[in-house]
Amino acid sequence: MRYMMMVRASQRSEAGEMPAEHELAAMGKYNEELQKAGVLLDLSGLKPTSKGARVRFSGGKRAVVDGPFSEAKELIAGYWIIQVKSREEALEWAKRIPAEVCGISEVELRPFYELEDFAPGASIEAAKELGKKLPASVGVGPKR
Repeated sequence: MRYMMMVRASQRSEAGEMPAEHELAAMGKYNEELQKAGVLLDLSGLKPTSKGARVRFSGGKRAVVDGPFSEAKELIAGYWIIQVKSREEALEWAKRIPAEVCGISEVELRPFYELEDFAPGASIEAAKELGKKLPASVGVGPKR
């Protein structure tokens, strides 16, 4: 099962404030533990929403809205994608995040849909074929 662990944005992250060395060290140690356990698929921090944009779709039209966006508690500052055997294992990894050291107040866990979750059909077969052409780190197609 693949899970995304999402770190909520904070005033610091939305201000573009870079982590201190001790925060980077703590997070680096945690990331290394994920990697050594063989569960880490991807991870990254995100720049503040002032550097981003949203595209809104309505009535066949597209509108670009530049950041920053309000409600930092609703925004994502970074993520990990992990592959684990169960929801419980994903929760155990999330509990090990060095939150206090890094000023993290909340992490949201969300499971990915897998192709096996969908009813068989031509579209799912096409997605499986596409998955065979994508890098192994992309979660579409047969299990690697």
